[in-house]
Amino acid sequence: MIRMATDKLAAAPFSAKDFRIRATRKQNLVAHPDEDGDHRFNPENGHLIKRIGLRDAAVLIPVVDHGEEATVIMTKRAETLRNHTGQVAFPGGRIDPEDLSPEHTAVRETGEEIGLTPSHIEVIGRMPDYVSGSGYRIAPVLAVVSPGFNLAINPHEVDQAFEVPLRFLMDPANHHRGRRFWGEHEWFFYDMPYGEQRIWGVTAGIIRTIYERLYA
Repeated sequence: MIRMATDKLAAAPFSAKDFRIRATRKQNLVAHPDEDGDHRFNPENGHLIKRIGLRDAAVLIPVVDHGEEATVIMTKRAETLRNHTGQVAFPGGRIDPEDLSPEHTAVRETGEEIGLTPSHIEVIGRMPDYVSGSGYRIAPVLAVVSPGFNLAINPHEVDQAFEVPLRFLMDPANHHRGRRFWGEHEWFFYDMPYGEQRIWGVTAGIIRTIYERLYA
């Protein structure tokens, strides 16, 4: 009991320090034989999701170290973009041939989209790839971000960046299930409204898998 109390004092449950411990403890998940993805929530549509020709991408999960209550930086995609217009997302994008790794892609894209410099980013791990119904195989890269940064939003890609408490995102009470039809197929997804922002679809799916693998 004394040890448990000491651990709690050393790392509050929704601090960046605790997040780092959980991510480090689960490092072997990157080699897990099962990918995460929309097919887990839509097994009847799995053949439409896990298919040949998926495009590789990476996103950064930027957990900001604010002491006992960490936050996660998220973006609202620009209304002028062709795909996923105006949706809430993690910073990230396609993996270019010259990128050294998914981690390199995630950090590069974060700098290009919101101006968060690598000097504030410490990559601490990676989740299993997440396969999206829109045709991407996404590598979620886990990172701890030191405070004191100044963001520079790229208006061609992002309308705004904001922070959401890690406590809110890792609370299953906030993980609502939604459904809708795309064409002839019914799809289920997670929906996590936060203030005026709607976190849903692939982004909410990635959050849900982080919760399931690190916090459940």
